[in-house]
Amino acid sequence: MNVKTVLVLLLLALATIFALVCVLLTQGRAPSTCPQRPPPQDSSEDAQSLVFADLSPEEMVRVVRYLQGSLGVQLVDASRAKPSDNCIASVDVHIPAKAEVLRFLDAGGPRPSREALAVLYFGNQAEPNITEYVVGPLPVPGYHRDVTVRKYGGKLPYHRRPVSSKEYTEINSLIQRELRKAPQFLAACCQSDGTDLASLITAPPGLKTGDRMTWFVLFHNVAGTGYYLSPVGLEVLVDHKDLQVSRWHLRQVFYNGHYFASLEELEEKFLANLVEVVRVPKPQADAVLGSLRPRNPTGSPGPLQYEPQGPRYSIKGNHVTFQGWSVAFGMNPNSGPRLFDIRYRGERIVYELSLQEAIAVYGSNCPAGMTTRYLDGSFGMGKFAYELVRGLDCPYTATFVDLHYLAGSDTPKTNQKSLCIFEHDAAIPLRRHFSDSQSFYYGGLRKDTLVIRAISTLINYDYVWDFMFHGNGAVEVRMHATGYISSSFFHDRGTNYGNRVGPHTLGTMHLHHLHYKVDLDVDGQLNNVDTLDMDYEVVKAPWSVQNTIDRLYLRRKRLEREDEAAFTLGAPMPRYVSLASSKSNKWGHPRSYRIQIVSFSGEHLPLSSPMERSISWGRW
Repeated sequence: MNVKTVLVLLLLALATIFALVCVLLTQGRAPSTCPQRPPPQDSSEDAQSLVFADLSPEEMVRVVRYLQGSLGVQLVDASRAKPSDNCIASVDVHIPAKAEVLRFLDAGGPRPSREALAVLYFGNQAEPNITEYVVGPLPVPGYHRDVTVRKYGGKLPYHRRPVSSKEYTEINSLIQRELRKAPQFLAACCQSDGTDLASLITAPPGLKTGDRMTWFVLFHNVAGTGYYLSPVGLEVLVDHKDLQVSRWHLRQVFYNGHYFASLEELEEKFLANLVEVVRVPKPQADAVLGSLRPRNPTGSPGPLQYEPQGPRYSIKGNHVTFQGWSVAFGMNPNSGPRLFDIRYRGERIVYELSLQEAIAVYGSNCPAGMTTRYLDGSFGMGKFAYELVRGLDCPYTATFVDLHYLAGSDTPKTNQKSLCIFEHDAAIPLRRHFSDSQSFYYGGLRKDTLVIRAISTLINYDYVWDFMFHGNGAVEVRMHATGYISSSFFHDRGTNYGNRVGPHTLGTMHLHHLHYKVDLDVDGQLNNVDTLDMDYEVVKAPWSVQNTIDRLYLRRKRLEREDEAAFTLGAPMPRYVSLASSKSNKWGHPRSYRIQIVSFSGEHLPLSSPMERSISWGRW
């Protein structure tokens, strides 16, 4: 037998083996079909969810044009507006009153008018103020009404407006001009002329109502890295209260534990050898503290999820459905993600679930750190929700949604792919049991969860907002904090206020508080707050009366007043707190949802603090 014949026989044998393997692998399987997308959802639900939909860029533009032509005052684009100008600060959808929405959703009532909420800064008036208007009907506005007094009980003073990007630019220019007055000091302390230093804003701007004086921290700024870990020890207090930018000035300067009236004074005392200088050389890009550049070659990729037949959820507009869940989603440019009309198996369980505010309170022995109480809603948790990275921020299989906002400019902006939706395999059974008693069997149920995610970058911190919908009807909200810590210059007894994380860097202690609005409607709007706890009672054993048993029993209580349900932070709470329907299930128990909080921060602020009332929700 020649070589050619042998090769032919080998090829035929391999082909036969391959065919047999294919037959064995496919035997008993259903005929293969093309991957199927989920069936289209009920179009009526899609249409109804539009009552909660964010404004489109076209609607935002029409609101801006209407206000420009209807208010009788000159409006300057917010991106260029000085404090002494009038401008449109933001435009967002105005969600109608709940009663009006429910008449439309549940009782066949008329669709509420689609309206926008516009916030305007009136700096060019005899009495500068902040005014809010409801503008409608959209898409073609024809009216506006001032809702400021109704919402806040009076006019909003002008000093309450957040620092705008234009204002921050002007402040940074002022700081750069002032730094030129201390050239030799900067060269000695920081190997800098000031132009390569980054300034970080703190908040609030002052110590009492009406102030507008803000501490700014100076850092070495290395491109491509987080400058937040490279303080040089210099901080400046800027007075920017006056409506005329030319009158803004530095009120005080802090360096390495000492205060100075100005940078000129700091320079003079430095030249007179009266200042103890700590030399902080500019870090190199490849050695900067906290760099995100890979230090080692990346290894092999980790495990990935996949969807054998495509996604099992369906998205249309602002509406997503999944395995019995139905949710309308959106984004407030200031307060962040918001969900409405959350239903499970056709029943509404939550009318609104939305992030309202996030605060970070710091401690330090430097003035900026010791006064910092960031209210992140004032920066914009929605508008700073940037594009998400597939495969890292969200799974490769996720669906990404573009979000639009109008804030700080008259032109709408789009954050592409800034919200993602995906199904998540929790890698743990939702329920399972293996029986080796009486009979042998096994049963289990996968824990698959729908996740709606956005990530807000607020200066140094990146907040990952997750809204999770589980197969058993539970709703979960999570926040993961990442990014960079905010730091102070390490000096004196700095470790009383944090941990040293670098040669000159103090990782300052701080706490986070999150405020969510959760409007639960369990089997209707007539709900009660019930508590359930456990205790022991001593009873005689019925079959052996000379002995006693410590028997567990349930203590049930219905809270009759709202103040009873306001549990103060840190106070003992019942083991179970639930929002219960006035209706019962077939066993006579109220239908209810348990409210479970799994993490607690420390005290938000002492009640004696003048700022505490602005974040009083942190008491509970």
